Amino acid sequence: MASTELAGKVALVTGGGSGIGEACVRRLAAEGARIVVVDRDAERARGVADSLDGLAVTSDVTEWADQERMVEETLAAYGRLDIAFANAGFGADRGFKESTPEHWRAMVLTNVYGAALTIRACYDALVESKGHLLLTGSVTGRQAIPGSLYSCTKFAVTAMGDAARQEFQGTGVRVTLVEPGMTDTRFFTTQKLDTPLDADDIARAVMYAVSQPPHVDVNEILVRTTGHDL
Repeated sequence: MASTELAGKVALVTGGGSGIGEACVRRLAAEGARIVVVDRDAERARGVADSLDGLAVTSDVTEWADQERMVEETLAAYGRLDIAFANAGFGADRGFKESTPEHWRAMVLTNVYGAALTIRACYDALVESKGHLLLTGSVTGRQAIPGSLYSCTKFAVTAMGDAARQEFQGTGVRVTLVEPGMTDTRFFTTQKLDTPLDADDIARAVMYAVSQPPHVDVNEILVRTTGHDL
């Protein structure tokens, strides 16, 4: 049975074509939300959206014109935006002599600048609907790990979540920072996983936040595997 809190609401998720983003849009759709799957991979976005009778939008979150178009297409299709999840992001090998400067640049732009652009693009629509903004942070956005520039980007997202929460005060918009520990997705294909979280573990945490009544603002959710720091 669809959730009465989410039925008919419009939820947009960047990076929604795989991993945590895909798990979230599938949960949201199951609870009656109309979903917008945003991904830079057009085939992935279409595949997920088509399976859920949703809207697929191809977008590079580091491009402002793409983010503007993402919201325009959402409003044209559904007339409103209730949930915006700035989830797109990726990592890099640990070590300040690892990876490449080009990979670093793309990661910083996606994880930090891209998330900020999503807030900017969705801002007015969220205020109009008294909606909900979510951002994907990380356990490593609370505790640095050796040589990880990715960790540094997620510290920025932690600050961004609180900065957004403060700016939206008085508008009715809720803000939730979701901080996953190591999760078994494409993201960690080069990492050794012992007892990782599953993408759906994070999706269930997201559903808890978005299913609360309007006066309840769950600002931060930190999810770790039991007995592990990361």
